[in-house]
Formats: sequence, C-alpha cells, structure tokens
Amino acid sequence: MEFLANVIIAGQYAAALAVFAGLLTTIGQSHIAAKAIESMARQPEAKGSINTAMIISLAMAETNGVYGFVIALLLLFVNPLVTRFADIVVQLGLS
Repeated sequence: MEFLANVIIAGQYAAALAVFAGLLTTIGQSHIAAKAIESMARQPEAKGSINTAMIISLAMAETNGVYGFVIALLLLFVNPLVTRFADIVVQLGLS
C-alpha cells in the first residue's frame, strides 16, 4: 500500500506543478500587459516598439506554462512507478 501512496503522491505533485505553472504564468503575463498598456498611455508615439516588446515578452512568459504542463504530463504518463504498480496489481490478481 505504501507503493500505491507513492504513485498517488507523484500524481498530486504533477497536478500541483501544472496548477502553479499556469497560475504564475497568468500572473506574469497580466503584469507584462499592464505595464505595456501603461507605457503606451504615457508615450503614445512609442506604441509600435512597446507592442512588439510586449508580444515577445508574452511569448517568453508563455514558455514557463508550457514547460510546467509538459513536466506534469511526464510525471503522470511516463512515471516509472505507474508501470511497477500495474505489475504488482497483475501479480496480486486485482485487475
């Protein structure tokens, strides 16, 4: 049963990682957009360069969320503990 608990904990870590990566990415992107809008309001003539810098910054910030999502998927589906747990279940005849 301890092994099953380890598998469940790994899944919970994966879910927490995905949630935190998405949450922090959203906060960072909203901060980038707010500062860009504030800058455009202060200097309307620099709107083009501020807009370009904002889009590049948003793309860079989005990679954090994507990395977190990929790592969470790896923990959920490529986790070696899951295959070991499946072998134990088959050996015990619980399937």
